[in-house]
Amino acid sequence: MHGVNANSQRVTRPGTGGVLGRLAAPAGSLAAVLGAFAYVGAVDPNEPGHYPACPLLQLTGIYCPGCGGLRSAHAVAHGDFVAALQDNALAVVGYGLFAVVWTVWVVHAVRARPFRIGLGPVQLWAAGALVLVFTLVRNLPFGGWLHP
Repeated sequence: MHGVNANSQRVTRPGTGGVLGRLAAPAGSLAAVLGAFAYVGAVDPNEPGHYPACPLLQLTGIYCPGCGGLRSAHAVAHGDFVAALQDNALAVVGYGLFAVVWTVWVVHAVRARPFRIGLGPVQLWAAGALVLVFTLVRNLPFGGWLHP
């Protein structure tokens, strides 16, 4: 009995379901991200008291790589990409990277192909180095243009 296991249930390979079933995970992820952007777009992080302050900034005066990220998301939600870049350029790069990866994920799902992000040690170290350099530069005197 080909395609049947010991429990007499039909065995299917991953990715062979219908298109709508394959699009469920990307659609759910997009819904969560859009919900978060809608909330940040509606509740202005520029108004004090809506969100907690960055503990690293409060305790040390040092901007972390995420400082200004909520203000950046608020600006993106309102279509102000220049302000978004001024608030946190690294976050804007992350938003764009998410859009590209999500689009590739959807294309793979429609074509019933498996999708895997295969980041090796080189890519992970490079991403860590980019975040570290961004953090260092934004906290040095000449990096004032990267302050949120």
